[in-house]
Amino acid sequence: MTYSFAGMNADVAALIREARGRHGISQATLARRARTTQKQISRIERGEISPSVSTLSRLLAAMGERLELRAVPGPRDNRSDDELRTDFEDLTAAERIAQTAALSRTLTGIAAEGH
Repeated sequence: MTYSFAGMNADVAALIREARGRHGISQATLARRARTTQKQISRIERGEISPSVSTLSRLLAAMGERLELRAVPGPRDNRSDDELRTDFEDLTAAERIAQTAALSRTLTGIAAEGH
């Protein structure tokens, strides 16, 4: 099976548990195949640790599956600073304030997640 993630919100713990379930193997068997410990598999599946992309790929490969990562354009295209500045200058004062407030809320939320 091939996995493709469009975003970074993939639930790695569930991904590994579900793959193990499809293949009917235990944590110990996966650990042996992937040359790690059952404790590491358990910690990953409980969400205690987040494996690197390399480790996740190795775990899936040990079950005969492949991880695919790809980048996709976000909700806005990648425009130059000059294009963004021109778009911003075309906004009314009220639209500029609303856009700045929305950005502030987003950044505050991101900062809160990091703590």
